[in-house]
Amino acid sequence: MSEQTGSFSSFSNVVTGSQGQLAHRSSFEQSERLTKTFYKVCEGVWTFVGNGLSNQTFVQGPEGIIAIDTGECVEEMTAALAELRNHTDVPIVAVLYTHFHYVAGTSAIDSPLGAALPIYGHERIVGNIARAAGEIGPAYARGLVQQFGTALPLDGADGIVNVGLGLYYRNPAHRPFTPGFIPPTKTLRGGEVLTVAGLRVETAFAPSDADDSLTYWFPDLNVCVQNNIWPAVFNVYAIRGEEYRNPQNMLPGIDHVLTLNPEHLISTHGPPLSGATDIQRRVTKYRDIIQLIWDQTVRLMNRGHSIDEIAHMVELPPGSDEDYFTTQHYGLVEHHVRQVYTGIRGWFDDDPEKLFPVPPNERADKLVTGFGGVEKVRESIGVAIATDDLRWALELASWLWKHSGAQDVDRALLARVLRVIAQRTTAANIRNWCLTRARDIEGTENLDRHRTHRLRERQVLGMSSFDSVRLLRVLVVPERAIGLDVHLRLDISGEPVGLHVRNCVAVTTDGSQATHSLALDKGVWAKILGGGLSIDDALNQQLASVDGDVARVRAALAVFDVPGLQ
Repeated sequence: MSEQTGSFSSFSNVVTGSQGQLAHRSSFEQSERLTKTFYKVCEGVWTFVGNGLSNQTFVQGPEGIIAIDTGECVEEMTAALAELRNHTDVPIVAVLYTHFHYVAGTSAIDSPLGAALPIYGHERIVGNIARAAGEIGPAYARGLVQQFGTALPLDGADGIVNVGLGLYYRNPAHRPFTPGFIPPTKTLRGGEVLTVAGLRVETAFAPSDADDSLTYWFPDLNVCVQNNIWPAVFNVYAIRGEEYRNPQNMLPGIDHVLTLNPEHLISTHGPPLSGATDIQRRVTKYRDIIQLIWDQTVRLMNRGHSIDEIAHMVELPPGSDEDYFTTQHYGLVEHHVRQVYTGIRGWFDDDPEKLFPVPPNERADKLVTGFGGVEKVRESIGVAIATDDLRWALELASWLWKHSGAQDVDRALLARVLRVIAQRTTAANIRNWCLTRARDIEGTENLDRHRTHRLRERQVLGMSSFDSVRLLRVLVVPERAIGLDVHLRLDISGEPVGLHVRNCVAVTTDGSQATHSLALDKGVWAKILGGGLSIDDALNQQLASVDGDVARVRAALAVFDVPGLQ
């Protein structure tokens, strides 16, 4: 495997960090770029790198300071504000959000405007935050834990090195990570020309890793703040699992930055750049790699190659790893290629064996048997590791792990292979994912809590009653709903919501045609969904009441994988 592809390299590139971590030497070089530093970009403009996963940026105008992005928690933003006060005591008079990922520290801002503090952001921000915590909550959370290594130790061979775009997903120094998101008071779509803190601010819609990303241009300062250009090859695919990020949609946003020809370029991640000529050169190469990934995937797709073939055929141009902007320090191109292919054509790539695949466990049993048995596979894994044939070692170890007779030694073998890959990859996403998965497989770290949808009382209280009921549809256990046809109206603090259990699904309605009803306070409903109270106890304590057949109502509620409704 060539270094240029960035998947993993030889053992000679594995070094030991100051905390005993084993990782590719370039991972430690990336950490140096992400070291905690409060940069003065130009007069009246600062950006704080290394405080968390994202930067916090501050731009001073005639009327005060604009804060751009507020991090993952109140504590993160508090630390950023403390650094700012070492440079100026000018008050913050406005907030700009680049996108929905780093907006959770806003309540830390002490502005003389108080509740009247204007907060600008894209109109999709609130909805995107709700989506991440709603129907896909467990999968989203599990993906974050694995990609960002939040369950990894801080030292030792498995210790976290960085997360590619920052030193940590959440800086351990910022515990307990208090949420402090405040929704935008002024929503944008991109294209608006604003006056903020006395400064002209031009906005542009620039889809990136989120469909609510905005680029902010300060023409009077020749400063551009954006979320398209990162200190690593852009993640067309995030290993944690995300909606399709179409490279075609990204290119106009990057081209817009090039058209601006900024003297200073600030990203949501990594150090700022200054010097228009240098910015043009480096951003152009960065932009063209994103186009190359899409173009070459499509070219090879059209020629009839399968997704697996194309993933091995698309490579970065020579010299890409000479600049960290075009190095695979975050994700991997071969995974981005798979995302582009799937985004365009879906999962089927004309490979006949994928038309009707054998169930994974049955396939593993057949492969192990055909290979000569368990011991033969185990022996071959050892040979593959010793000869740096890590792709083959990973496939063989996966057979044993899925095999019906899998033993602890087989789980340990898979964990071992994942660790070797983690130590040799240049990509932080892959290192963190492999190490987290290895620890989960061997039992060092249990991720089962992220494989179950468990709602929090506070979460339910923060949702509309309709949304909390609608969420239940992804918690139906079909076997429990066989033969049921019950239309129930829930009166939650006087707000009616219908729930029709039929054909093994739960359909949310307005409740007008319901034949049964359940009335209860929203606080009680939140306790039931959050696990602090059972529906039976609520009924027995007269905290809830049923109008209709109690047994039918209970049967309908019992179809959901929610302990409080059982």
